Amino acid sequence: MIIPWLLVFVNILISIPFLTLLERKVLRYIQSRKGPKKVSFMGLLQPISDGAKLVLKELGTPKMAKIVLFWLSPIISFFLMILAWAVFPSPFLFYSLNLGVVFFLCIARLQVYTLLGSGWGSKSKYALLGSIRGAAQTISYEVSLIFIILFPCSFEFRYNFISFLDKSFSYFFILFPIFLIWFTSCLAETNRAPFDFAEGERELVSGFNVEFSAFEFACLFLSEYGNILLMRFFTAIFFFPTRYLRFIIFGSFFSFCFVWARGCLPRFRYDFLMNMAWKIFLPSCLFIFFLILV
Repeated sequence: MIIPWLLVFVNILISIPFLTLLERKVLRYIQSRKGPKKVSFMGLLQPISDGAKLVLKELGTPKMAKIVLFWLSPIISFFLMILAWAVFPSPFLFYSLNLGVVFFLCIARLQVYTLLGSGWGSKSKYALLGSIRGAAQTISYEVSLIFIILFPCSFEFRYNFISFLDKSFSYFFILFPIFLIWFTSCLAETNRAPFDFAEGERELVSGFNVEFSAFEFACLFLSEYGNILLMRFFTAIFFFPTRYLRFIIFGSFFSFCFVWARGCLPRFRYDFLMNMAWKIFLPSCLFIFFLILV
């Protein structure tokens, strides 16, 4: 009973490090600079080296930190990421949740508290500023994402992810404006460039995770990239006709698109980001949703 879930869990932990390798390789070609190529053949074992370095580093705790909150926030964040993958429509799993979309939304919303707890527990002004900005950004774009998810669910009349794998028609053409809003909101929701304001190195000294190192930082890192990978595959599920093979192809393509956006687009101003969420995306989603209902 537990073996299928362990297979999914192991696949996640293997995919995340090599996703970072893909990102660094793509950014290398986009920005014409050297990428990871020293560790093994073409740098293929670079993620393993980086992971070992993180685990073996000295684990430090700030003197003024709130110990319980400082330690628990990264662990809970990693646990919530693993729990969100429980609704992933994998061929290894023998179960499916009828309200899997609702369950995913509930789990995803709890990530905001771990972000706030990481910044608050660090007792650092830079970490606190980063957590507040990141929480405001995440909450703002969550509202639009919830409305966007309702569009394909209203067409399928279901909230089960497995049902989306059986469709033969692409909602990409019907909901193209909604798809653009979804793609942009996913970048902002997962704190990806050009919307990486929760970890703005230029103005926040790495933001809410500035005081974390070793195992604690590894938990935050795995949680962030695990959620990024999950959102990319959900993009393929909601908007494209997907069997398992095409599902993997579309998800991998969107993984490349997220990295491509990071390498090509300049960063936004924070006030522009918030105005786009509340004054453009949310009214547009409500208007299109109203047209479909009418």
